[in-house]
Amino acid sequence: MNTEKIGTIIKSTGNEYMVSGVDGLVICKLRGLFRTKGIKTTNPIAVGDHVVYTLEEKNEYGSITKILNRKNCIYRKSINLSKITHIIAANIDEAFLVISLIEPRTPLGFIDRFLVSAESFRIPTKIIFNKTDLYNSDTQEYENKIKAIYTPLGYTCLSCSTVNYLGIEEVIAAMKDKISLFCGQSGVGKSSIINCIEPGLGLKIGVISQYNSKGKHTTTFAEMHPISIGGYIIDTPGIKEFGLIQYEKTELSHYFPEMLQLLDKCKFSNCTHTHEPDCAIKEALDNGEIAPSRYNNYLAIINNEDINMKDWEFK
Repeated sequence: MNTEKIGTIIKSTGNEYMVSGVDGLVICKLRGLFRTKGIKTTNPIAVGDHVVYTLEEKNEYGSITKILNRKNCIYRKSINLSKITHIIAANIDEAFLVISLIEPRTPLGFIDRFLVSAESFRIPTKIIFNKTDLYNSDTQEYENKIKAIYTPLGYTCLSCSTVNYLGIEEVIAAMKDKISLFCGQSGVGKSSIINCIEPGLGLKIGVISQYNSKGKHTTTFAEMHPISIGGYIIDTPGIKEFGLIQYEKTELSHYFPEMLQLLDKCKFSNCTHTHEPDCAIKEALDNGEIAPSRYNNYLAIINNEDINMKDWEFK
Protein backbone atom coordinates (compact mmCIF):
# COMPACT_ATOMS: atom_id res chain seq x y z
CA MET A 1 0.00 0.00 0.00
CA ASN A 2 1.34 3.39 -0.99
CA THR A 3 1.59 5.99 1.74
CA GLU A 4 0.22 9.44 1.00
CA LYS A 5 2.61 12.32 1.70
CA ILE A 6 2.37 16.10 1.48
CA GLY A 7 4.76 18.19 -0.59
CA THR A 8 5.08 21.52 -2.38
CA ILE A 9 5.33 22.08 -6.12
CA ILE A 10 8.62 23.86 -6.81
CA LYS A 11 8.61 23.50 -10.60
CA SER A 12 5.99 22.78 -13.24
CA THR A 13 6.83 21.86 -16.81
CA GLY A 14 3.30 21.29 -18.02
CA ASN A 15 2.91 17.55 -17.53
CA GLU A 16 5.58 16.88 -14.91
CA TYR A 17 5.97 18.47 -11.49
CA MET A 18 8.95 18.69 -9.16
CA VAL A 19 7.65 18.12 -5.64
CA SER A 20 9.63 18.95 -2.50
CA GLY A 21 8.60 16.70 0.39
CA VAL A 22 9.84 14.31 3.03
CA ASP A 23 11.45 12.20 0.29
CA GLY A 24 13.46 15.15 -1.02
CA LEU A 25 12.77 16.16 -4.60
CA VAL A 26 10.40 13.86 -6.49
CA ILE A 27 9.18 14.13 -10.09
CA CYS A 28 5.44 13.53 -10.13
CA LYS A 29 2.59 13.30 -12.59
CA LEU A 30 -1.11 13.85 -12.10
CA ARG A 31 -3.38 10.94 -11.34
CA GLY A 32 -6.87 11.35 -12.79
CA LEU A 33 -8.62 14.60 -13.65
CA PHE A 34 -8.18 17.75 -11.60
CA ARG A 35 -10.25 20.88 -11.81
CA THR A 36 -9.79 24.14 -9.93
CA LYS A 37 -12.97 25.39 -8.33
CA GLY A 38 -14.56 28.34 -10.09
CA ILE A 39 -12.10 28.79 -12.96
CA LYS A 40 -10.97 26.83 -16.02
CA THR A 41 -7.21 26.65 -16.19
CA THR A 42 -4.51 25.69 -18.67
CA ASN A 43 -2.94 23.62 -15.90
CA PRO A 44 -4.64 22.77 -12.60
CA ILE A 45 -1.40 22.81 -10.57
CA ALA A 46 0.96 25.75 -10.09
CA VAL A 47 4.29 26.37 -8.41
CA GLY A 48 3.66 26.92 -4.70
CA ASP A 49 0.75 24.49 -4.54
CA HIS A 50 0.68 22.03 -1.65
CA VAL A 51 -0.24 18.56 -2.87
CA VAL A 52 -0.74 15.01 -1.68
CA TYR A 53 1.42 12.50 -3.54
CA THR A 54 2.33 8.81 -3.43
CA LEU A 55 5.42 6.88 -4.46
CA GLU A 56 5.35 3.48 -6.16
CA GLU A 57 8.43 1.28 -5.99
CA LYS A 58 8.32 0.18 -9.65
CA ASN A 59 7.36 3.57 -11.06
CA GLU A 60 9.97 6.25 -11.74
CA TYR A 61 7.37 8.95 -11.13
CA GLY A 62 5.33 9.81 -8.08
CA SER A 63 1.60 10.39 -8.43
CA ILE A 64 -0.20 13.56 -7.32
CA THR A 65 -3.57 12.56 -5.96
CA LYS A 66 -4.87 15.78 -4.43
CA ILE A 67 -4.33 19.53 -4.47
CA LEU A 68 -4.72 21.10 -1.04
CA ASN A 69 -6.65 24.35 -0.61
CA ARG A 70 -4.80 27.49 -1.68
CA LYS A 71 -4.63 30.62 0.44
CA ASN A 72 -4.21 32.66 -2.76
CA CYS A 73 -2.86 32.67 -6.30
CA ILE A 74 -1.95 35.00 -9.15
CA TYR A 75 -3.56 34.23 -12.46
CA ARG A 76 -4.11 35.79 -15.85
CA LYS A 77 -6.02 35.11 -19.04
CA SER A 78 -4.44 32.60 -21.38
CA ILE A 79 -3.18 34.43 -24.48
CA ASN A 80 -4.79 32.08 -27.01
CA LEU A 81 -7.82 30.96 -24.98
CA SER A 82 -9.77 33.96 -23.76
CA LYS A 83 -11.97 32.07 -21.28
CA ILE A 84 -9.17 29.93 -19.89
CA THR A 85 -6.97 31.01 -16.96
CA HIS A 86 -3.25 30.47 -16.55
CA ILE A 87 -2.26 30.20 -12.88
CA ILE A 88 1.16 31.79 -12.42
CA ALA A 89 1.83 30.75 -8.80
CA ALA A 90 0.01 29.89 -5.57
CA ASN A 91 0.34 30.38 -1.80
CA ILE A 92 2.32 33.61 -2.05
CA ASP A 93 3.25 35.87 0.87
CA GLU A 94 4.25 38.85 -1.25
CA ALA A 95 4.59 39.79 -4.92
CA PHE A 96 7.27 41.91 -6.55
CA LEU A 97 6.26 43.39 -9.89
CA VAL A 98 9.42 44.24 -11.80
CA ILE A 99 8.93 47.00 -14.38
CA SER A 100 11.15 49.03 -16.65
CA LEU A 101 10.70 52.49 -18.12
CA ILE A 102 13.37 51.90 -20.75
CA GLU A 103 14.37 48.94 -22.93
CA PRO A 104 11.56 47.72 -22.75
CA ARG A 105 8.94 50.12 -21.38
CA THR A 106 6.25 48.61 -19.17
CA PRO A 107 2.77 49.99 -19.93
CA LEU A 108 0.70 51.32 -17.04
CA GLY A 109 -2.06 48.98 -18.21
CA PHE A 110 0.20 46.00 -17.47
CA ILE A 111 0.91 47.33 -13.98
CA ASP A 112 -2.76 47.88 -13.15
CA ARG A 113 -3.85 44.49 -14.45
CA PHE A 114 -1.25 42.74 -12.32
CA LEU A 115 -2.26 44.76 -9.25
CA VAL A 116 -5.93 43.89 -9.78
CA SER A 117 -5.06 40.19 -9.86
CA ALA A 118 -3.00 40.56 -6.66
CA GLU A 119 -5.66 42.66 -4.91
CA SER A 120 -8.34 40.08 -5.65
CA PHE A 121 -6.47 37.74 -3.30
CA ARG A 122 -5.14 40.52 -1.02
CA ILE A 123 -1.54 39.74 -1.93
CA PRO A 124 0.77 42.60 -0.85
CA THR A 125 2.67 43.89 -3.85
CA LYS A 126 5.81 45.99 -4.24
CA ILE A 127 6.74 47.64 -7.53
CA ILE A 128 10.40 47.51 -8.56
CA PHE A 129 11.59 50.12 -11.06
CA ASN A 130 14.60 48.42 -12.62
CA LYS A 131 17.42 49.66 -14.87
CA THR A 132 17.69 53.06 -13.22
CA ASP A 133 21.32 53.25 -14.37
CA LEU A 134 19.96 53.85 -17.91
CA TYR A 135 17.83 56.84 -16.91
CA ASN A 136 18.12 60.38 -18.18
CA SER A 137 16.43 63.34 -16.48
CA ASP A 138 13.14 62.78 -18.36
CA THR A 139 13.00 59.11 -17.36
CA GLN A 140 13.68 59.99 -13.73
CA GLU A 141 10.91 62.57 -13.80
CA TYR A 142 8.52 60.01 -15.25
CA GLU A 143 9.41 57.47 -12.55
CA ASN A 144 8.66 60.10 -9.91
CA LYS A 145 5.24 60.71 -11.48
CA ILE A 146 4.39 57.02 -11.46
CA LYS A 147 5.52 56.65 -7.85
CA ALA A 148 3.29 59.59 -6.96
CA ILE A 149 0.33 57.54 -8.24
CA TYR A 150 1.07 54.21 -6.56
CA THR A 151 2.80 55.08 -3.29
CA PRO A 152 -0.27 56.80 -1.75
CA LEU A 153 -2.30 53.67 -2.63
CA GLY A 154 -0.10 51.56 -0.35
CA TYR A 155 2.24 50.08 -2.96
CA THR A 156 5.88 50.33 -1.93
CA CYS A 157 7.95 51.48 -4.91
CA LEU A 158 11.64 50.58 -5.08
CA SER A 159 14.26 51.87 -7.51
CA CYS A 160 16.79 49.23 -8.54
CA SER A 161 19.86 48.76 -10.68
CA THR A 162 21.78 45.52 -10.92
CA VAL A 163 24.73 47.46 -12.37
CA ASN A 164 25.40 49.49 -9.22
CA TYR A 165 23.38 47.33 -6.79
CA LEU A 166 21.01 50.21 -6.05
CA GLY A 167 17.96 49.14 -4.02
CA ILE A 168 18.85 45.43 -3.92
CA GLU A 169 19.38 45.43 -0.13
CA GLU A 170 15.86 46.86 0.36
CA VAL A 171 14.40 44.08 -1.75
CA ILE A 172 16.33 41.42 0.17
CA ALA A 173 15.17 42.81 3.53
CA ALA A 174 11.53 42.68 2.37
CA MET A 175 11.87 39.03 1.30
CA LYS A 176 13.25 37.53 4.50
CA ASP A 177 11.37 34.38 5.57
CA LYS A 178 8.64 34.90 2.95
CA ILE A 179 7.49 33.20 -0.22
CA SER A 180 8.06 35.97 -2.75
CA LEU A 181 6.79 35.97 -6.32
CA PHE A 182 8.77 37.87 -8.97
CA CYS A 183 6.83 38.75 -12.07
CA GLY A 184 7.22 41.14 -14.99
CA GLN A 185 7.33 41.55 -18.71
CA SER A 186 10.03 39.88 -20.76
CA GLY A 187 13.29 41.81 -20.65
CA VAL A 188 12.68 43.99 -17.57
CA GLY A 189 15.64 42.40 -15.76
CA LYS A 190 13.82 40.13 -13.35
CA SER A 191 16.41 37.35 -13.56
CA SER A 192 19.25 39.87 -13.10
CA ILE A 193 17.67 41.10 -9.86
CA ILE A 194 17.18 37.55 -8.60
CA ASN A 195 20.83 36.76 -9.37
CA CYS A 196 21.85 39.76 -7.26
CA ILE A 197 19.67 38.53 -4.41
CA GLU A 198 20.88 34.93 -4.62
CA PRO A 199 23.99 34.69 -6.86
CA GLY A 200 24.22 30.93 -6.53
CA LEU A 201 21.09 30.42 -8.60
CA GLY A 202 22.84 31.52 -11.79
CA LEU A 203 19.64 32.25 -13.70
CA LYS A 204 20.02 32.90 -17.41
CA ILE A 205 19.91 36.57 -18.42
CA GLY A 206 18.37 37.55 -21.74
CA VAL A 207 19.12 40.31 -24.19
CA ILE A 208 16.84 42.98 -25.61
CA SER A 209 15.80 42.74 -29.24
CA GLN A 210 17.25 45.69 -31.16
CA TYR A 211 14.31 45.50 -33.55
CA ASN A 212 11.47 46.18 -31.14
CA SER A 213 13.17 46.82 -27.77
CA LYS A 214 11.28 43.90 -26.26
CA GLY A 215 12.85 41.32 -24.01
CA LYS A 216 13.43 37.69 -24.86
CA HIS A 217 12.25 34.92 -22.56
CA THR A 218 15.00 33.41 -20.39
CA THR A 219 12.90 31.62 -17.76
CA THR A 220 10.94 28.83 -19.44
CA PHE A 221 8.94 27.51 -16.49
CA ALA A 222 7.97 28.95 -13.12
CA GLU A 223 10.24 27.66 -10.37
CA MET A 224 10.58 28.10 -6.61
CA HIS A 225 14.07 28.54 -5.16
CA PRO A 226 15.12 28.59 -1.47
CA ILE A 227 17.15 31.66 -0.52
CA SER A 228 19.91 31.93 2.06
CA ILE A 229 18.23 34.64 4.18
CA GLY A 230 15.21 32.38 4.69
CA GLY A 231 12.19 32.05 2.48
CA TYR A 232 11.72 31.34 -1.22
CA ILE A 233 11.78 33.13 -4.56
CA ILE A 234 9.25 32.11 -7.19
CA ASP A 235 10.74 33.05 -10.55
CA THR A 236 8.29 33.19 -13.45
CA PRO A 237 8.68 33.36 -17.23
CA GLY A 238 8.52 36.87 -18.66
CA ILE A 239 5.03 37.89 -19.71
CA LYS A 240 4.29 39.89 -22.85
CA GLU A 241 0.73 40.80 -21.86
CA PHE A 242 -1.28 40.48 -18.65
CA GLY A 243 -4.85 39.80 -19.70
CA LEU A 244 -7.51 39.38 -17.03
CA ILE A 245 -10.53 37.15 -16.99
CA GLN A 246 -13.36 39.69 -17.19
CA TYR A 247 -14.61 40.76 -13.77
CA GLU A 248 -18.17 41.69 -12.96
CA LYS A 249 -18.58 45.42 -13.56
CA THR A 250 -19.72 46.01 -9.99
CA GLU A 251 -16.82 43.95 -8.60
CA LEU A 252 -13.76 45.38 -10.32
CA SER A 253 -13.66 48.66 -8.35
CA HIS A 254 -13.11 46.61 -5.17
CA TYR A 255 -9.59 45.88 -6.45
CA PHE A 256 -8.65 49.54 -6.94
CA PRO A 257 -7.84 50.77 -3.39
CA GLU A 258 -8.59 54.41 -4.18
CA MET A 259 -12.04 53.40 -5.45
CA LEU A 260 -12.80 50.89 -2.72
CA GLN A 261 -12.77 53.55 0.00
CA LEU A 262 -15.36 55.63 -1.89
CA LEU A 263 -17.87 52.96 -2.91
CA ASP A 264 -20.34 53.68 -0.10
CA LYS A 265 -20.58 57.30 -1.26
CA CYS A 266 -22.00 56.45 -4.69
CA LYS A 267 -25.75 57.00 -5.08
CA PHE A 268 -26.31 53.47 -6.42
CA SER A 269 -24.96 50.36 -4.69
CA ASN A 270 -24.43 48.67 -8.07
CA CYS A 271 -22.69 51.69 -9.61
CA THR A 272 -20.20 50.77 -12.34
CA HIS A 273 -18.62 54.27 -12.20
CA THR A 274 -19.03 54.72 -15.92
CA HIS A 275 -22.27 56.60 -16.62
CA GLU A 276 -24.31 56.75 -13.42
CA PRO A 277 -25.21 60.06 -11.76
CA ASP A 278 -23.87 61.03 -8.33
CA CYS A 279 -20.88 58.70 -8.67
CA ALA A 280 -18.22 59.31 -6.03
CA ILE A 281 -15.53 57.73 -8.20
CA LYS A 282 -16.13 60.06 -11.15
CA GLU A 283 -16.31 63.02 -8.78
CA ALA A 284 -12.94 62.04 -7.28
CA LEU A 285 -11.54 61.70 -10.80
CA ASP A 286 -12.74 65.21 -11.69
CA ASN A 287 -11.20 66.55 -8.47
CA GLY A 288 -7.80 65.01 -9.23
CA GLU A 289 -8.07 62.46 -6.40
CA ILE A 290 -7.92 59.49 -8.78
CA ALA A 291 -5.23 59.30 -11.48
CA PRO A 292 -6.70 59.41 -15.02
CA SER A 293 -4.43 56.52 -16.04
CA ARG A 294 -5.89 54.33 -13.29
CA TYR A 295 -9.46 55.19 -14.24
CA ASN A 296 -8.77 54.63 -17.96
CA ASN A 297 -7.26 51.23 -17.19
CA TYR A 298 -10.29 50.43 -15.01
CA LEU A 299 -12.52 51.13 -18.02
CA ALA A 300 -10.28 49.08 -20.31
CA ILE A 301 -10.53 46.06 -18.00
CA ILE A 302 -14.32 46.39 -17.78
CA ASN A 303 -14.53 46.56 -21.56
CA ASN A 304 -12.06 43.69 -21.94
CA GLU A 305 -9.76 45.81 -24.08
CA ASP A 306 -6.18 44.85 -24.86
CA ILE A 307 -3.31 46.79 -23.32
CA ASN A 308 -2.25 49.77 -25.39
CA MET A 309 1.53 49.50 -25.53
CA LYS A 310 1.74 53.31 -25.65
CA ASP A 311 -0.31 53.82 -22.50
CA TRP A 312 2.81 54.12 -20.38
CA GLU A 313 2.79 57.80 -21.27
CA PHE A 314 0.66 60.23 -19.29
CA LYS A 315 -2.11 61.80 -21.33
